[in-house]
Amino acid sequence: MESKETLKGFYERNELSRELSCIITPGIGHFNVFSRDSCSLVTPYSRRDYYKISLIIGKGKLHYADKWIHIDQPAILFSNPMVPYSWEAEDENQTGWFCLFTEEFLQNGSRIGNLQDSPLFRIGGTPVFFVNKDQQKTISELYSKMTAEIQSDYTHKYDMLRAYLHLLIHETMKMHPAESFQPYQNASQRVASLFMELLERQFPIDSPDAYLKLKTPNDFAQNLSIHVNSLNRSVKEITGRTTSQQITSRVIQEASALLKHTDWNVSEIAYGLGFEEPAYFTNYFKRQTGITPNAVRN
Repeated sequence: MESKETLKGFYERNELSRELSCIITPGIGHFNVFSRDSCSLVTPYSRRDYYKISLIIGKGKLHYADKWIHIDQPAILFSNPMVPYSWEAEDENQTGWFCLFTEEFLQNGSRIGNLQDSPLFRIGGTPVFFVNKDQQKTISELYSKMTAEIQSDYTHKYDMLRAYLHLLIHETMKMHPAESFQPYQNASQRVASLFMELLERQFPIDSPDAYLKLKTPNDFAQNLSIHVNSLNRSVKEITGRTTSQQITSRVIQEASALLKHTDWNVSEIAYGLGFEEPAYFTNYFKRQTGITPNAVRN
């Protein structure tokens, strides 16, 4: 399973399940806004399946796969479904605001392009903007208006919320992005550890329908939002084996377990491990082990 937090997972993790009723009907998307007083002090390293814009007031560290940044003054953070990150607060005095939304909500009725092409959300962009007092006041007022609007019974309140969200994005685009990201001193160790954790999280395969989503080094690199060459270099440096060798080894290990301990036929095992054709799986398994899947089963 990919390391990705869903909207439902977010509400459950933050004990906000009662707010699930705010999820809007299909065709409109989802939007909600919260005070950071209620947010957790530590968020796990993962991707999200939603967009999030946070006004962070309170010190902490923001971690990405191969770099981190110290938030020691008020800042705006833009997160998107493509880039995993984690947050580690340094003190309990955390305030500010955040809103989370889907691309469907923001684009509803508009002609804006793909959010991933936006300089605020694109992969490789700079997602953190430190703000001065005037900027903090302007952004806080927008969040206050969002909070009041979402609690209103105005018929067109989601159009208003969408307008406020556009204003928030445009106000930030006037600012200069932060330039104080730091590489990890042990970046190779961190990248290799994240890769191995992501690889292992896909197992065990509980059902032939639960097929592997990450099968190649490039799949893992995209999930970690780093270049595949950086991933390959880090994994080789730390483990002594290539990324492909690590993936192959774990797939063969799982295949052997499924052959020995389940009654699935070879086709079901092949599909569960992400092979489009059983023959591809049989040839792959024999090439790696010297014997056929049926020989292992028998």
